[in-house]
Amino acid sequence: MNKSDNLMYREAADYLASRIPGNPETVIILGSGLGSLADQIELATVIPYAEIPHFMHSTATGHKGNLIYGKLGGKEVLAMQGRFHYYEGYTMQQVTFPVRVMKLLGIQNLLVSNAAGGINPSFKVGDLMIIRDHINMMPNPLIGPNNELFGTRFPDMTRAYDRELIRLAEEIATSLNIPLKKGVYVGLTGPSFETPAEYAFYGRVGGDAIGMSTVPEVIVARHAGLRVFGMSVITNEGYHFADDFVNDGADVIVAADRAATVMTTLFRELIARI
Repeated sequence: MNKSDNLMYREAADYLASRIPGNPETVIILGSGLGSLADQIELATVIPYAEIPHFMHSTATGHKGNLIYGKLGGKEVLAMQGRFHYYEGYTMQQVTFPVRVMKLLGIQNLLVSNAAGGINPSFKVGDLMIIRDHINMMPNPLIGPNNELFGTRFPDMTRAYDRELIRLAEEIATSLNIPLKKGVYVGLTGPSFETPAEYAFYGRVGGDAIGMSTVPEVIVARHAGLRVFGMSVITNEGYHFADDFVNDGADVIVAADRAATVMTTLFRELIARI
């Protein structure tokens, strides 16, 4: 990164600061089909990405491309209705640009969600999985000169996903009788869905769910010192393949929509406690 890159971060942050009346400490990044969570935000201010200096445009299905400010769980929050993906042709710096802007805005907590394929045979469509760790199969977004404005050259990823936030989420889920899975998310570039052999391979090396996002944002968030909580909605089962089985992006959106209400409840309660 150079001075002009940091100027772009600051210009985006300054613009958002002028549009946001409060001082939110938490941002939620909403994945495929999960944008409806933003509909639950009270006193909402909607800022299209197109209006934010240097923001990219969401092209993926199920990503509306809005930044929402308001209240959820009694706390001020920001929610990204849609993210940017490497497979869209963006660089990793562009994919993770919003996370660094959020850091400059004073955000301390990142809650990130995604739609993912289940490669753990015990997972079913509609399950919610707390991400306890990840396997990164994408280019690392920190490659290149280190940006000292945000963090150290070699950030630790031992606890990429905050253990206290995981504990709180599990406690909340138990109290509300919400069943949760917990596992390892594998991040691949996409945009093609994985082959049966790839699903099997990543399952054998420790993956429980697989997708095309999230990991770059988490790495950059941890580099910048943000606390991270991640959750996957299992939208397809990548461990058994009938003769007529195909992966379908539209089916992924439908499955994510069904789970969005439960995830919204969980996120609302979690935000109220952090």
